Amino acid sequence: METIEREELKAALDSGADIKLVMAMHETHFEQAHIPGSVQLFSLEQAAALLEPDDHIVIYCSDRSCPASRVVGEKLIAAGYPDVRHYPGGLSEWLAAGYALDGTDTG
Repeated sequence: METIEREELKAALDSGADIKLVMAMHETHFEQAHIPGSVQLFSLEQAAALLEPDDHIVIYCSDRSCPASRVVGEKLIAAGYPDVRHYPGGLSEWLAAGYALDGTDTG
């Protein structure tokens, strides 16, 4: 699975690129904090309801040590979503850069 780094993702989002941004963490974590415009996904059943096979998908979780986004990303690819990229830095790198987050714990 290809990766995308923070500045490339930020530039793509700022330019209005057609990206389906997916946070691969439990709903509770998503409600607390997520990158604006994200959807929460943790199962293939949710993917069928939220994604189309031709979507440009970027998947992330909390940080580089979190395996959830890699695991869910690989499952998406195997299930027929060919355009999945992984943002390994996740929430921690996004916040460290001073970029906005949405959610109940974002003040």
